[in-house]
Amino acid sequence: MPIKNRFAELLPEITAWRQDIHAHPEILFETHRTAALVAEKLKEFECDEVVTGIGRTGVVGVIKGRESGSGKVVGLRADMDALPIHEETGLAYASKTEGAMHACGHDGHTAMLLGAAKYLSETRNFDGTVVVIFQPAEEGGGGGREMCEDGMMERFGIQEVYGMHNWPGQPAGQFAIRPGAFFAATDLFEIKLIGKGAHAAKPHEGIDPTVMASHVVLALQTIASRNADPVDQLVVSVTSFETSSNAFNVIPQSVTIKGTVRTMSNEMRALAEERIKAICTLQCESFGGEADINYMRGYPVMVNHEAETGFAADVARSVSGQCDDAPLVMGAEDFAYMLEERPGAYILVGNGDTANVHHPKYNFSDEIIPAGCSWWAEMAEQRMPLKG
Repeated sequence: MPIKNRFAELLPEITAWRQDIHAHPEILFETHRTAALVAEKLKEFECDEVVTGIGRTGVVGVIKGRESGSGKVVGLRADMDALPIHEETGLAYASKTEGAMHACGHDGHTAMLLGAAKYLSETRNFDGTVVVIFQPAEEGGGGGREMCEDGMMERFGIQEVYGMHNWPGQPAGQFAIRPGAFFAATDLFEIKLIGKGAHAAKPHEGIDPTVMASHVVLALQTIASRNADPVDQLVVSVTSFETSSNAFNVIPQSVTIKGTVRTMSNEMRALAEERIKAICTLQCESFGGEADINYMRGYPVMVNHEAETGFAADVARSVSGQCDDAPLVMGAEDFAYMLEERPGAYILVGNGDTANVHHPKYNFSDEIIPAGCSWWAEMAEQRMPLKG
């Protein structure tokens, strides 16, 4: 079944929602305006239940099908938050909030799921219950984790859960997916390397943390090149190097380095953490210094479930005619928390030839709205078909 005609009819309306959300971006859990708009629309659509305040500012809508004999409950999730980026698109509906921008397309995800909710509420051509999930704080705040910890899955009886993200570079409206590990686990580290300050003319009287830190930065690269199995995915990146003094003639007391670790398995994640701690500790000791290590675990690996991925791909083919094999993505996605709670899958929909996500010139392509809405609607109707 191709793109539904109803979404072509609704395209101007859904586009208006999307552009309004785009003009009023909100960061992390501060999605108060967006959440209020979502709740208002869901009530207008006459959803059977609309609940706010889940995971702080998350919104959930419940839509019961024409039949309920199957007892099946399927969750569909979209993210609502923006990024702390200054927009440079020059669009008529560009961000009105200084320093905030919908640079990842969550405005489009929210609008498309609202469009699907409107259609599903009108037709109810399924046997079971659809739970539409609008999540805050995907961009680093762990809103998915917060909604799960609020008991969302149990409260609404969700049995399966599905998500979607737009993807620049993929042809507009074309889908891609992969089973198993898909998006990477993302951890952070902040390490203070402590030496002994001295006059730059008398280095022998100090313990130079700049030299220590330089050795550490180089040694950290051996985790991927010499400790990890070459067929596994592992990225260790030092992204900040800051001394406690910026004077020309002072050997500083300390250097702080920061960075990120990206892995695709729990084994690689544990290896990276262990080796970072060992390398920093022992390198500093070899110079007579010490290391204060803060290793912060972030989002886990996002793992698509095999059977549900196959079904999601079949639905995508029914909508657009094809579904490509997606590449591994070393970025993170907190839908991982929902997939740890329930089986399901996460799919990419092409955004066409646009700037990449997290870029100040990025913009969600409104032309893909009918495809995205159709996929969500078909996920409900095909996963829970009417008996008659």
